[in-house]
Amino acid sequence: MKNYSKKFKMLWLIMVVTLGAYAPATFAQEEGEEEDAPVEFPASLDAKLAGLSEAQLAYLKDSSKTRRYASTTEELIEALEKRSAEQVAAYVDAMMWVEDQTGFEQGRDMAWLPLNTDSPDFNAWMVRRPRSFDPDREPGPVSLARGIPTFAGAPVALTPEDLIAGEVNVAIVGAPLNMGSGWRDAGYGPLVMRTSGGMAGNDQYTQISPGRELNIVDYGDIAIDNDSTERSMQHVREVVREIAETGAIPFIIGGDHSLEYPNVAALVDVYGKGNVSVIHFDAHHDVGMGDSPHHISHGQPIYRLMRDRHITGSDYIQVGLRSGGPSESGYRWMREQGFKYHSMAEVERYGWEYVMERVLDEARRDGRKLHISFDVDVLDPSYIVGTGTPVSGGMTPREAIPIVRKLCAQQELVGFDIVEIAPALDPGYTTALHSAAIIKACLVGVAMRKLGHDIDYLNPVTIDHAQDNYHEENPQ
Repeated sequence: MKNYSKKFKMLWLIMVVTLGAYAPATFAQEEGEEEDAPVEFPASLDAKLAGLSEAQLAYLKDSSKTRRYASTTEELIEALEKRSAEQVAAYVDAMMWVEDQTGFEQGRDMAWLPLNTDSPDFNAWMVRRPRSFDPDREPGPVSLARGIPTFAGAPVALTPEDLIAGEVNVAIVGAPLNMGSGWRDAGYGPLVMRTSGGMAGNDQYTQISPGRELNIVDYGDIAIDNDSTERSMQHVREVVREIAETGAIPFIIGGDHSLEYPNVAALVDVYGKGNVSVIHFDAHHDVGMGDSPHHISHGQPIYRLMRDRHITGSDYIQVGLRSGGPSESGYRWMREQGFKYHSMAEVERYGWEYVMERVLDEARRDGRKLHISFDVDVLDPSYIVGTGTPVSGGMTPREAIPIVRKLCAQQELVGFDIVEIAPALDPGYTTALHSAAIIKACLVGVAMRKLGHDIDYLNPVTIDHAQDNYHEENPQ
């Protein structure tokens, strides 16, 4: 099918406009789905199909291919019935031509993107300034004066030696990657989270100030090659790994959700396969099945982690799913892979308190070291305007803050990322406000665990004015 005539190409273009012949491939068969049985056509189509070649008829009967143009067998039959025999032949040829042009062909298409390896600046974007260029100083965090903004108002650390000398518990690091999504400003997430505040200070619920109980530092921003997501993945993984190797917990401020791949891979490098579980808060499942020409994007980090054998589906708990995908077959595949998932449909049926307790119970029974990956679009867009792929019907901050705090108090947290913050889309700064509250909730949870508090701990003076015995007289 490599040499189609201009006539067939023109017929295809005409049918696109007049008959709706082509639709985007949103129904591609997902991995793990059983192969479909050949389509059986009614006898009323026999005359129209009689003139097709064996190859054309075989293609037409393969619903995994024709689903690109008609999502169901019924729609395909309807499309054929309204065409003449000649139009049916042209329709099938057009479908086959589109598939041929869409797929990769050796010799015609580039299988890889060449880089200029002769460039003297090939790695300049990620080379760190040598210590010998700077005045001598004792290793350890450095407090900045004169109002220079840092994450949580924390001192700055520049090297692993600073983290070790400062006995750092949490190193917050920016990862201003945006190319994994290709749109909508996530690269400025770290900047706005430094300047907006809200991560530091006293927590009203627990009366705990994380900065007093934990040694927290700002570890700067990880260098990003914003012309190459793949090259950036390698360097992000290196930096997250170097933080974790000191015993500090890396808190990564994104950036888009492709960052979940290097973040989790780095933690597996340090703690070993099978020793890290991940709780993934997101409106989307991010298990893009590898049908993209790119191996990493903000919709694929989990599948890439699985493909590269860093984790398995059973290492994941997903919370907040509600976008158009996965399909029913996608959910069945996730079940087969061992995913534990909690959609907003489950919340609608059983209520948030029930689902939250189920998530906490699953994490508790798992018992392994924990990484939390928090995509801000898990929250409803009425609260999070500034994000790249908002989906209506999400969680509220009042639902998200307690579960994050409890998870970070309950488990041995070894990593946390918050991603898809796109500040230019939110002139009201509520996205930054709520994002800071989520980060602070996790920091409070880590402090609670250090202090030995139960995950349900709330300070008694905060929850009761003590002017009467109302709670005792009206137990819940």
